[in-house]
Amino acid sequence: MEVLKVKDVTKRFPGVTALNKVSFDLVRGEVHALVGENGAGKSTLIKILAGLYPPDEGEMWLSGKRFAPQSPKDSQQMGISVIHQELHLVPGLDAVENIFMGRQPLRNRLGFVNWKEMRKNAETLVHQLGIDLRLDVPVGRLSVAHQQMVEIAKALSYESQIIIMDEPTSTLTNEEIEGLFSIISTLKDNGVSIIYISHRLNEIKEITDRVTVLRDGQYIGTKTVVDTTIDEVIHMMVGRNIQEKFPRIRGKHGRERLRVESLSSGHLQDISFSVYEGEVLGIAGLVGAGRTEAARAIVGADDKDQGSIYLDGEKIHIDSPVDAVGYGIGLIPEDRKSHGLILDMTVKGNITLSILSSFCHKFGFVNTSRESEKVASLVDTLDIRTPSIERPVKNLSGGNQQKVVLAKWFAKQCDVLIFDEPTR
Repeated sequence: MEVLKVKDVTKRFPGVTALNKVSFDLVRGEVHALVGENGAGKSTLIKILAGLYPPDEGEMWLSGKRFAPQSPKDSQQMGISVIHQELHLVPGLDAVENIFMGRQPLRNRLGFVNWKEMRKNAETLVHQLGIDLRLDVPVGRLSVAHQQMVEIAKALSYESQIIIMDEPTSTLTNEEIEGLFSIISTLKDNGVSIIYISHRLNEIKEITDRVTVLRDGQYIGTKTVVDTTIDEVIHMMVGRNIQEKFPRIRGKHGRERLRVESLSSGHLQDISFSVYEGEVLGIAGLVGAGRTEAARAIVGADDKDQGSIYLDGEKIHIDSPVDAVGYGIGLIPEDRKSHGLILDMTVKGNITLSILSSFCHKFGFVNTSRESEKVASLVDTLDIRTPSIERPVKNLSGGNQQKVVLAKWFAKQCDVLIFDEPTR
């Protein structure tokens, strides 16, 4: 039974057509993957389904009835819930309060919350999912995997018939991913339909029933997963055959650029390594192993208990990120929206934020034409897909936002870059 049908939906923004006559359908109890490169139109389609954007053209049906949500609340009430990559929870409230936020059952007309009933309802939802979840602690103290379970329970509390999962495994361990897949199977068995967005194509093969590919805002095609291959999906995504998914790039091993000796910070103890010119050094470990903490300590975002940092053989002192940038060391943080960008500023404003003084006249006025030329060059070099450099960076896709963070450090001519979970 078809629960959702999207036909010839088009969405335009100033200077760009984000979606051009895109079609999509979803049947009851299936997991349908939606894939495409950065800027393909996935986020725009999801925002239309969630009631954030109205389509400019096209039609949609939900369970056979015309579907035209005017707001996210409309979409939720009609049975569609979205679990975003950045989870929308209040860290200081417990799971029960987050699940029923704004919809607490009342004890009487005086407006007192019926806490007993609310907890009982939350326990029922958690039992349906077959998960072990602490309901009485602030969700900020839960793991990302358990926070995701709270979001899923919240979606079920709306009696959602469709759940949209946007990059749900981006910060999970393999064990947590297996737990999520088990929950997805339970939801399928209960007749819930899932739109699954992911760049991890091996997951598409494992957990989904069908896959729809978008490219440059256009519908490319839909395949049954058992009847296609990962290579075919990649060809649909990029429009050509890819001989090597991860081609090895061999560079010359140059002089030592950065050396860290006996770094300790918090639970980090005695971390040492060197990075050479033209080299990519990988730092691996499970969630909580200290990768992010090491990156933050190096650039001065966190205090160091001990340790030394050398740049080109000379000992340097980094007490803040400003010091690090002054030495040409840039951090691309794990949470780009909170720590890497100012979302309400434009693409241009974010890229030139670290070098704005270089465009100023002696009286403090900004030479906007020089600033724009610099930004346009970086946008072209990094293929940042934006209709305008004056567009707010919050309106770009996640991948293009990441490129803006990188462009900021290119503009500053940082030549030692620390990437923390860059493909998140």
